[in-house]
Amino acid sequence: MSGARRVALALTLALLATLAACGGAMGGGAKSGSASDQVGAPAPDFSLAPVGGGSAIGPKSFTGKVLIVDFWATWCAPCRQSFPVYQHLLEKFPGRLAVVGVSVDDAPDGIAKFQSETGVHFPLVWDQGQAVAGAYKPGTMPTSFVVDRSGIVQKIHEGFHQGDEAALEQEIRSLL
Repeated sequence: MSGARRVALALTLALLATLAACGGAMGGGAKSGSASDQVGAPAPDFSLAPVGGGSAIGPKSFTGKVLIVDFWATWCAPCRQSFPVYQHLLEKFPGRLAVVGVSVDDAPDGIAKFQSETGVHFPLVWDQGQAVAGAYKPGTMPTSFVVDRSGIVQKIHEGFHQGDEAALEQEIRSLL
């Protein structure tokens, strides 16, 4: 194989790996159902301890508040962009909104650093073995589930794009 073909093959493989990492399906295998099956249903409960310590939390810990359950990973560039937006929304709706970041990383290393680098103060939990992700079925990173004050999933955002903050704010206001 010529040098040019090797470079082209390497670039193609790198592109495919990047697409799979931030935009591809979780878990690499076929799954029944999808994240959209969750809309209108109770948010699947979980109980995970925040990285850095504290009591285990899950959606039922935040009944009475609008909740964003955000699936993310330390290697995901759009996740790094979304975190400050979630922090800003928390500050805009104090006591009425909660955010829980659910890391799907293979290991918890780097989660505390990611939290520090993004300047967020909401709890981040590690989904060891991705059991929680299996219940929610996020199709890409990040995926956020907007849960109403009664614990029902009302909206799902896959990916993070410019303008998402305005849509999230409007959805939160409608659920307060």
